[in-house]
Amino acid sequence: MILIYLTCENETEAKAIAKQLLDENLIACANIFPQIYSIYKWQGKIEQASESVAILKTKKENYSKLKTRIQELHSYDCPCVVSIPVDKVNEECLSWLINEL
Repeated sequence: MILIYLTCENETEAKAIAKQLLDENLIACANIFPQIYSIYKWQGKIEQASESVAILKTKKENYSKLKTRIQELHSYDCPCVVSIPVDKVNEECLSWLINEL
């Protein structure tokens, strides 16, 4: 199991991407934080924006295809798609994830 940290322009985009990835069986679940505040460097300038974050639950083997699909679906030129390894997970959750994928 891995978690994917994904920032999106807004909640609408995060939900649309999550629904598409669910339909394609690339993820088993998405937790969406509708509004965060981001401050970052982009092309040498400090930028500030409201964004949404999606935490996606999937298996390690799906990462490459998932990253490609997110890049195809996302509005950003450079979407943040970060894989976070899961060191420990309860057996029921892992079993559910495997069954859903």
